[in-house]
Amino acid sequence: MPVRLATTADLPEILAIYQYARTQMIKNNNPTQWKKTHPTKEVILADIAAQDLYVIYDDETIGGIFAFITGEDTTYQHIEGQWLNADPYGTIHRIAGNGKVPHIFEQALAFCAQLEPNIKIDTHQDNTIMRHLITKNGFEYCGIIQTDDGTDRLAYQKRC
Repeated sequence: MPVRLATTADLPEILAIYQYARTQMIKNNNPTQWKKTHPTKEVILADIAAQDLYVIYDDETIGGIFAFITGEDTTYQHIEGQWLNADPYGTIHRIAGNGKVPHIFEQALAFCAQLEPNIKIDTHQDNTIMRHLITKNGFEYCGIIQTDDGTDRLAYQKRC
């Protein structure tokens, strides 16, 4: 499926996908990573305005969404551990699928690697599904970072 920048016209589908993802996280013993409101509509609109939010789509629907942000991520400046390198990088954030389209993570990763081959990502300790996808796709565990709200995340990096 192709990838394109998200637009405000995509907002209803994006909100529905994030709601589905939050429900799935709760069902899979990860109720605290996104809680009931993350990402907020304001975060999504900011991602769209910054041209950092992408959709994986076909003619009928959006199957997945993700933010890909190039440049320094302030939450990655301090790590309990060590990054693979200090080269410029992009970060995948807020990735989610509608549950109907397979391989959203792999499609997003392939797209991001074309923009910036040095990629970082983080996830919650309880997000076993995302941890599996991250390691299955060749990311190396680098350590623990803290998000803006002070919670720990497992941090990974991959050079594509």
